[in-house]
Amino acid sequence: MTAEKAYLAIDMGASSGRHVIGRFNGSRLALEEVYRFDNGPVDVAGSLYWDLLAQWTHVQNGLQAAAASPTPITSVGVDTWGVDFGLLGRGDVLLGNPSHYRDSRTNGILEKAFAIVPREEIFRHTGLQFMQFNTLYQLLAMKLADSPLLEVAETMLMVPDLFHWLMTGVKCNEFTEASTSQMHNPIRGDWATELLDRFDLPSGILGRLAPPGTNLGPLRPGLGLEADVVLPGSHDTASAVMAVPAASRPGQRPDWCYISLGTWALMGIESPQPVVNDKVLELNFTNEGGVGGTTRVLKNICGLWLVQECRRIWNRSGREWGWEDLNRLSTAAKPLASFIDPDAQDFLAPDDMPEAIRGYCRRTNQKVPESEGGVLRCALDSLAMKFRRVLGMCEEISGGRIETIHVVGGGTRNRQLCQAAADACGRRVLAGPIEATATGNLMMQAVSAGDVGSIADARNVIRRSFEVDQYEPHDTAAWDAAYDKFLAINEVGR
Repeated sequence: MTAEKAYLAIDMGASSGRHVIGRFNGSRLALEEVYRFDNGPVDVAGSLYWDLLAQWTHVQNGLQAAAASPTPITSVGVDTWGVDFGLLGRGDVLLGNPSHYRDSRTNGILEKAFAIVPREEIFRHTGLQFMQFNTLYQLLAMKLADSPLLEVAETMLMVPDLFHWLMTGVKCNEFTEASTSQMHNPIRGDWATELLDRFDLPSGILGRLAPPGTNLGPLRPGLGLEADVVLPGSHDTASAVMAVPAASRPGQRPDWCYISLGTWALMGIESPQPVVNDKVLELNFTNEGGVGGTTRVLKNICGLWLVQECRRIWNRSGREWGWEDLNRLSTAAKPLASFIDPDAQDFLAPDDMPEAIRGYCRRTNQKVPESEGGVLRCALDSLAMKFRRVLGMCEEISGGRIETIHVVGGGTRNRQLCQAAADACGRRVLAGPIEATATGNLMMQAVSAGDVGSIADARNVIRRSFEVDQYEPHDTAAWDAAYDKFLAINEVGR
């Protein structure tokens, strides 16, 4: 009988973080959450930051909680969101707290960037989707604002790299996280230093790239746990996609796509190599690094941020609604009544999300949802329609029909949205695992340790270990009839 092994995933999302122990008996993986904490932006004089010191305190608390595990922890790895970073100065002095990607400093930055380097040229260097908060544009905003930090910075570490450095003293840039920066060349597999030179940005702050599975060595003494630190797919979507329980078809084109569903919805295909061509540029897809040398060809979509912000606003006014309360409200509302473009600028960081949704409907001459349930239904129906649109784009890029949509992550708990995705897209939806990011993180550690032979073997373990819910499309005629309306409203709303 195989001795049980244990690994620790520190899975830090934009709204919460968790320490999850994965126990592997040679056949199945079992999860245990041992620590959880709230996370989010801090407003300081009108600017949004991450509270890195508070996050580091939580990381240490979770390490100490994991030390009580009856099975010794073999290794630990951190995953977070993409694009954000910290700067170190001489002597590895931390130069302030990392800025939050929703901070307003990058508003209007794309137009300024394209005036320096044309859009098409940036894409040829990076193959990345254009989003105003990508690391490249955050650095450009700092330069245009004459930030003194850029003058004294010696090292740039993406957020998970910061934590791995704090844990080990080793500085490196994990590949999947670096690939979200729009400063990485996916064809060459290295930093796009020529592009940074064009923007007169300091490429010397960029460090060596390290692939998922790299063992950085032991935790520093005094952290309360003895274990090695192993790089997972440090970008949370890279870890989540590793946890997609899809069966491999050697020599055949994959007939599935994925949606990593949480605050964001990341929808795309897994490719053995980058896809950098005019079609990907036209569709504004992105090439981000995956585990095992793969590429995640995907589109970032505003996800359940819409619902999360509605809940925050309503509860701030005195309600105490949980997620099941919101599900009941949206289920009772009339479907397909109004639509928004989830990715419109209106919804990036509004002060009042419900009013932003109503305002968009008002501006596009639609029926304005007055009830809370109507607002939620508008948001969820619009997300499902957006999935349909992006599914068509995925099929254009992959060159064939996609039969199955794998939805992974915490958003799989929203059964209404999973069913709406099946109905809107006319495809089977397989939803699960819920803790996809932590699972992918843990299984990458198991592969690195040699306890699991390959990524394909890891997905076999995941299929054996977790239940998956299946949603078949029904009532597709109503969604078909409403799709043209959704597209037309999105054009008007631009």
